[in-house]
Amino acid sequence: MSGNDDNIISLEWHGDALVVVASGAVETLKWDLVEGAADIVLGPIREQKAPMVVFDLARVSYFGSVFMALLVRCHKLVKTQGGVMVLCGVNRLARELLHTTSLDTLWAIYDTREEALEAIGA
Repeated sequence: MSGNDDNIISLEWHGDALVVVASGAVETLKWDLVEGAADIVLGPIREQKAPMVVFDLARVSYFGSVFMALLVRCHKLVKTQGGVMVLCGVNRLARELLHTTSLDTLWAIYDTREEALEAIGA
């Protein structure tokens, strides 16, 4: 689950900040695959004190409840460890979905990865 667009999620480190890059594959993410994706993302977060996490959704057109559940799980872990999680690259359709579900109140949303990293001090 890293590297190319066929994979669901890849991780990149920018200093102390973890950037989670979601591919278009999250659009069809099934419940049976979410645990594997969660392990990949949550593992490094568990090891960080006050983790700084950016979810880069620039390659994602839309997503459903499975990916939203993954975002919420990550948010809960980051928050309990005193960290911060933000989103970037969220397109209009996905923003509408986050607004409709009120999840846009949980995370700051930035247009670019650079803006998100700057905002969290990475």
